[in-house]
Amino acid sequence: MTAVAETFISIAWGVLSISTSLYLLSYFNSPLRDFPGPVLANLTNLWRFLDVFHGRPDKTQLELHRKYGSAVRIGPNVISLSDPSLISKVYTTKGAWKKSDFYTVNDARVHGMRVPNVFSSTDEKWHSMALRPIRQAYSMTQVLDMESQIEATIDLLCEKLDERFVKPGVACNMADYLLYAAWDAMGQVTFSGTLGMLEKGYDPTKIIQTAKNSIDYFACFSQIPKVDDVLGKNKIVEAISPSGLGWAVKYIQDMYVERSKESQATSRPVDFMDRVLHAQKKFPEIVDNAMATIYLLSNVLAGSDTTATAMCSAVYYILKHPSVHSKLREELDSANLSFPVKWKDLQHLAYFTAVMREAKRIHPGVGMLMERVVPAGGLCLPDGRFVPEGTIVGMNPWVINRDADTFGLDADQFIPERWLQSSGEAGEEHQARVARMQRAFLTFGAGSRSCIGRNFSEMESDKIVATLFAKYEMELADPKDTWNVTSLWFVRQDNIVVNLKGRI
Repeated sequence: MTAVAETFISIAWGVLSISTSLYLLSYFNSPLRDFPGPVLANLTNLWRFLDVFHGRPDKTQLELHRKYGSAVRIGPNVISLSDPSLISKVYTTKGAWKKSDFYTVNDARVHGMRVPNVFSSTDEKWHSMALRPIRQAYSMTQVLDMESQIEATIDLLCEKLDERFVKPGVACNMADYLLYAAWDAMGQVTFSGTLGMLEKGYDPTKIIQTAKNSIDYFACFSQIPKVDDVLGKNKIVEAISPSGLGWAVKYIQDMYVERSKESQATSRPVDFMDRVLHAQKKFPEIVDNAMATIYLLSNVLAGSDTTATAMCSAVYYILKHPSVHSKLREELDSANLSFPVKWKDLQHLAYFTAVMREAKRIHPGVGMLMERVVPAGGLCLPDGRFVPEGTIVGMNPWVINRDADTFGLDADQFIPERWLQSSGEAGEEHQARVARMQRAFLTFGAGSRSCIGRNFSEMESDKIVATLFAKYEMELADPKDTWNVTSLWFVRQDNIVVNLKGRI
């Protein structure tokens, strides 16, 4: 062995020894050392990275909480919480509890500068300012003005299901078509044009895969945000990497410019782009063309996958539970629904409402920690343990939505009846029980940073699921088969293969 090699090995061992000593010192001196969790997670965020990379952090964190209790250490400075009573504190509508750097991985880099969006920003004042011009556009009143846009997508979905699967008697992977419908619907709602997915029977734009790659990257590297500074937000990397969504940005920008030239009078139904144009006129100091593009692109990207997840969950669980399927179909038939199904007509269907709530509870669209930074003064847990300021804490909707104390010992099971008044249960008792479940229902987040597009998502998913089960006889092609689930931020499903027959 040469002297140079011996010197290199000596230096390497020295660095390793120092690093190990620092890790151990940090471990034993950490104010979080008494919180249980995986040993490796106490030492490095690499444990979190690998857990997400393997694609089921939702299951991992659920198992950890059932093993260790309501507060689990999953990083050197990260505590996962599972007590629903803390939701109103951690996700308060006040600005003290800020988002962690986890979210900044979702920032864009434009012309060498880091650009936040309404999801990624950790600045509460900026977030409030950015949402002010368009918040009203997400109210149910204005969302209902765009109901006909969603109905156009539903009509196209049924047309293609009839043409490609019902008439030839071919099995359909409903996971694909619900995903196509979700993306096309958000295109229709946003700028009165589909993305061509239902028409083609595949994604001609490749935006689904591009968005998936982006979200998968975010999910993994948000566990170690500093790595993103080197990989994702590096000027050199930016220069040599193609911009996956660049075409979408240009497409929306060009469409926005053309729309701004339209006259006031038009027979076209109102869409989200119209709302953004109105916001730009009302708030010119906030909404420039760049901000308008962020609004429009975010509306499509954020609203598609999560809505598809809700619809897939409903279809899969209904078909896996014949008694639920039978009750639901009976209620839909007795309602004498018109087509396209109207949102207002679904509000009176108690069992359908319970089914959709349960589908969204048992399989929320997000399966990772929604992180916040403990503010000055720290956090005192209900059991007396103390979490110091600066610690990252958060809750996973997958964990909270299965809390046994709130939802029952059968929380892992799909039981729509849990939302209904049971035999012998007083009305006030039922209302109190449902109110408690709704407070712990974390599918759409909570507090000031909860999902602003919830009304869009609920109207779209409810209308499509009701239409499918009212219009079609649907069954799993293989009742014993199970779907495929992966969780990298979004908890996606695949392999929901069904046989379809027309009912009406």
